[in-house]
Amino acid sequence: MSVRRTLKQALAALTSPGWSRAHTDPEQLHQVLAEQTAAANREATDHATEAAAWNTDELHVQPGVLEVRRDVLADVHYLGGLLIGARHRGLDPMLIERLAAAVDTGHELTVLLADAARTTITAPAAGR
Repeated sequence: MSVRRTLKQALAALTSPGWSRAHTDPEQLHQVLAEQTAAANREATDHATEAAAWNTDELHVQPGVLEVRRDVLADVHYLGGLLIGARHRGLDPMLIERLAAAVDTGHELTVLLADAARTTITAPAAGR
């Protein structure tokens, strides 16, 4: 496990109730999911405002896109490990199907982000 993942998990355990433990009660799990969504939504405005402030040209967008892609890649690889473990242990086929879909979607997202990063390299405009 990467140091970054370990630090993220430690921080999440401190700030998000129930993040680092399993839940057997559907209501508790629903509450954790709702809390995660609410926390992300609370931070969304600040994140969007900060990101928009730096979008003065294509090259200013590039570092943010690369950072997000790096984080998504790390998360997709971690999900891939969860998927491998679930398959090896013969866990619920629905869990395996959902994890596989998440991994596939994550890989698609990394391709889209790489494409977005590539579009930030543009020919200099006349007069620049």
